[in-house]
Amino acid sequence: MTDVLWTPPADVLQRSRIGTYLRWLAENRGLEFADYDALWRWSVTDLDAFWRSIWDHFEVVVHTPPTATLAARDMPGARWFPDATLNYAENVLRMPGRADDDPVVIAHSQTRAPVTLTAAELREQVCRVAAGLRRLGVGAGDRVVAYAPNIPETYVLLLATASLGAIFSSCAPEFGTRSVTDRWQQIEPTVLVAVDGYRYGDKPVDRGTEVAAIRAALPSLRHTVSIGYLDPSAPAPAGALSWADLAAATDEPATFAPVPFDHPLYVLYSSGTTGLPKPIVHGHGGILLEHLKMLALHHDLGPADRFFWFTTTGWMMWNFLASGPAVGATIVLFDGNPGHPDLDGLWRLAEETGTTYFGTSAPYLLACRKAGLVPREIADLSALRGLGSTGAPLPAEGFTWVYQTVGTDLQLQSLSGGTDVCTGFVGGVPLLPVHAGEIACRALGAKVEARSADGTPVIGELGELVITAPMPSMPVGFWDDPDGTRYREAYFDVYPGVWRHGDWITINARGGCVITGRSDATLNRGGVRLGTAEFYSVVEGLDEVVDSVVVHLEDDEGGAGELLLFVVLADGLTLDDDLRATICRELRTALSPRHVPDEVHQVRAVPRTLSAKKLEVPVKKILTGTPVDQAAAKGALANPDSLTAFATLAQSRPTPTPTPTPTPTPPC
Repeated sequence: MTDVLWTPPADVLQRSRIGTYLRWLAENRGLEFADYDALWRWSVTDLDAFWRSIWDHFEVVVHTPPTATLAARDMPGARWFPDATLNYAENVLRMPGRADDDPVVIAHSQTRAPVTLTAAELREQVCRVAAGLRRLGVGAGDRVVAYAPNIPETYVLLLATASLGAIFSSCAPEFGTRSVTDRWQQIEPTVLVAVDGYRYGDKPVDRGTEVAAIRAALPSLRHTVSIGYLDPSAPAPAGALSWADLAAATDEPATFAPVPFDHPLYVLYSSGTTGLPKPIVHGHGGILLEHLKMLALHHDLGPADRFFWFTTTGWMMWNFLASGPAVGATIVLFDGNPGHPDLDGLWRLAEETGTTYFGTSAPYLLACRKAGLVPREIADLSALRGLGSTGAPLPAEGFTWVYQTVGTDLQLQSLSGGTDVCTGFVGGVPLLPVHAGEIACRALGAKVEARSADGTPVIGELGELVITAPMPSMPVGFWDDPDGTRYREAYFDVYPGVWRHGDWITINARGGCVITGRSDATLNRGGVRLGTAEFYSVVEGLDEVVDSVVVHLEDDEGGAGELLLFVVLADGLTLDDDLRATICRELRTALSPRHVPDEVHQVRAVPRTLSAKKLEVPVKKILTGTPVDQAAAKGALANPDSLTAFATLAQSRPTPTPTPTPTPTPPC
């Protein structure tokens, strides 16, 4: 059994929002549950009753009441809350429990001084920008796009766009022109809002050239609005309005277009590493209900909280953070380099902003651990009661480090989900203890299972992560996919009627979960499926190793194939026999002889997407002869030049015993 690092307080049912919800269920529905497992099983069995309880408990602001909860439960094709009309922005701006002068947006940046918006100011800004968009001719169904960072203007634009029934989409300004146009040419926006540039750490980054190229590549654009973020004194580019023009004072009252439950709210995108990014359409109602449930019942957020997640506007966690005020929480925004001037900065930000829930990525926590940081000695984190980790599996040593160096009383919640559902479907909950290296539970309303190779549900064994019942935040569909072909191919081709997510998961008898990597990056050694996450935990735990990627090349004749490990080393180090032997020994000792690679190579960088995910599958394709341009779309990569080393190696290894490139090493 894994170590228990935190247990719920004795009065958790009196102190938590899920406790309030359980009392509400007892009083209003006559339902009582012995424990979280019983509650979860009800939530994924009686979908109608569970999701209607979320609607009623959180008192969703509705224009037309629904005639049913789930009219059709097929996947794909589930129809939630037919005939209901509502508006996401109206529900977010209700901000339950907050007075007009309460701060609800706190924004810090490496480009300008901090900005705070009160509840009244946020509503006023949204009203002004909505009026500005109407002046530009924006109406329901039009697309408004933001090439802008995690700043209040981007947030205001999302809510203003949603209030009109128009459709929002954002790309972080570090995205290159090709990455942006690959996304937005598909949805044909009419209005572009873009920053002139930004600072990343102490480095100014001008984006004037990129904005001009994006404008030229989008013939559908009717208007461009410029945010003078890097240089507030500079005039807007020719043919563009300024943000001040868009957000000018107005006499128009705040209004919210009533739209159907599944009306498009925003378009998110897959990474686009192997083709055009998939434009994933999310709806007003599904996102609202899912985020109300997750933020309040799982993350326990409410009016007393200040909710931070380190994210850019190109990652779905920004959209998740954006819903914080819907449960009354203040959101803390940050734009900049989290490692500048050092890794201390975000912890100091938590102190300065009074953050109560600190969300970040597993790689950031592991980097802090590797650097020997003790955050509680760097900053006063006494307000912190929750810490979220996502983006990659967090190994047991990451859990232990948090409780040793950040705080013993906070609840660490590792969660996993995705852009596809804009949430986590496995995560934490105040009712359950925290075990090292383990995601505590399957989220309410998310019928997650592990399936064996023959499609059988399994407990305590590695399996494909599937979802066997619909969730409201599953996509409305993909953009320009009228018959749903691309949508079905993405999730339902392997198990008809069942959502296959593409991760390996192990679910234990108590409902805890361990994600062990992408199933399409499986390492299959002698018929045993191995996840990649445990490799990285061991290899990157070594002081000498900064980053790594591992792939398995199958043998067409049924042999064991080859396991290839690539490492990025600390500055000044070169891979030699001693270090290679150390890596192999650590893998053999910590994991098993099956985990020992056949070859270890040093590379300058591991290929990563713009949202920092490792590209195991494209690396594998390149090593087996696929041309680089066919294996991965370079515009979707943060570091496209990193692919060159793998292409060079592929050319030099015509046999299973290659002459390695770029750093020759003998086999392990």
